[in-house]
Amino acid sequence: MDTFTINKTEAQWKEQLTEEQYYVIRKKGTDRPYTGKYDQHWEEGTYECAACGNELFTSNTKFDAGCGWPSFYEALDKTKIVEKPDYSHGMKRIEILCARCGGHLGHVFDDGPSDKGGLRYCVNSTSLQFKNKSK
Repeated sequence: MDTFTINKTEAQWKEQLTEEQYYVIRKKGTDRPYTGKYDQHWEEGTYECAACGNELFTSNTKFDAGCGWPSFYEALDKTKIVEKPDYSHGMKRIEILCARCGGHLGHVFDDGPSDKGGLRYCVNSTSLQFKNKSK
């Protein structure tokens, strides 16, 4: 079992998060493609975990993968994300979780830009909040 810095009961998470955030972050749901507020979001700043504020990605590593979800070729710091095998829905994928609170972020794939290491962190907008660089 994983040990995360922030451990709350499901009741506490339900109280803190919106219904949509709870579904995606705690129940491993997903945003519908092309509907998330950060899919085509190009301001400069930092993307954080919506559940705990852990800084995860920067706008410098965001790219348009054309998949309908925010995509990044690199995490801000690999220690801020936990990778776990995911065999749900008849697929073999690598799930990514916030290392601080264990919240579901999305998945990482090996079809990202080859000149940037080849990874694509495919993240649910619902799992993120954005901190503008200018603020």
